Amino acid sequence: MAGTKEIKTHIDSVQETRKITNAMYLIASTKLRKARQELENTRPYFEALRGEIKRVFRTAGKVDSHYFYPATGERPRGGTYGCLVITADKGLAGSYNQNVIREAMKLLEQHPDTKLFVVGEYGRRFFNMRNIPIEHSFLYTAQNPTMARAREISALLLDGFDRGELQKIFVVYTDMASAMSSQASSTRLLPFHRTYFADAVRTEQPAAEPFEFLPDVRTVLDNMMPSYVSGFIYSALIDSFCCEQNARMTAMDSANQNAEALLGDLSLQFNRVRQSAITQEITEISAGARAQRQKRQKTER
Repeated sequence: MAGTKEIKTHIDSVQETRKITNAMYLIASTKLRKARQELENTRPYFEALRGEIKRVFRTAGKVDSHYFYPATGERPRGGTYGCLVITADKGLAGSYNQNVIREAMKLLEQHPDTKLFVVGEYGRRFFNMRNIPIEHSFLYTAQNPTMARAREISALLLDGFDRGELQKIFVVYTDMASAMSSQASSTRLLPFHRTYFADAVRTEQPAAEPFEFLPDVRTVLDNMMPSYVSGFIYSALIDSFCCEQNARMTAMDSANQNAEALLGDLSLQFNRVRQSAITQEITEISAGARAQRQKRQKTER
């Protein structure tokens, strides 16, 4: 059985660990609020951009663009796929990284001819340790998503798509459905289905005045789509970052609760051991005093 010194050392160690987990919880909550605010600040622009793309389809529904499946329906596309995998730079976030990796591996199993584009140190280490080739690794940290980085990622993916090297592009990230729930998902980024934009405009009123597209409607649409793709990737980066911080907050809160429970058990164990030691000392003193009395009585006789 451990002595009081060992238990006291264990208690001090748990208390120091609890300070670290509590600090990580506070840091994650601050980063989460900041990331949400940044997303809210940029969302109106991309919502307006999506509205303009809807307007294009409402005005010229039969426009053709290689960013979209044909109006006649989806054509089967073979060839090489591109997959952007967004992970964190470190663990200590519950199952956040594992869920993203699981979705990416599922896509690789379904279509082995897939090139990986990885954001986050955790994903880089995972694929490198398993000798899974990475087409491009974005070496900047996943802790600070910015619009400039989203445009850099978008430009690289669109370059491969425009040149025909990538037939489809997927994004594997964690979507924050609400403050209490998030889910890792694999979303096809390109090509888009026309219904992705067309269905949402059925209830809108037709344009009062006809639009004029210069030089033509396809050129206008092709120039709008890269900005929209950048916005989608930026949103995925922010969503993933928010989910990471939320998962880390949950993990650290659970660690704090476990630390509290462990400290309670250790304190109880410490008190029992100390009480046992005190009782043993009193017993030894009493036994010694009794032995001295008996010795003195024998001497007096």
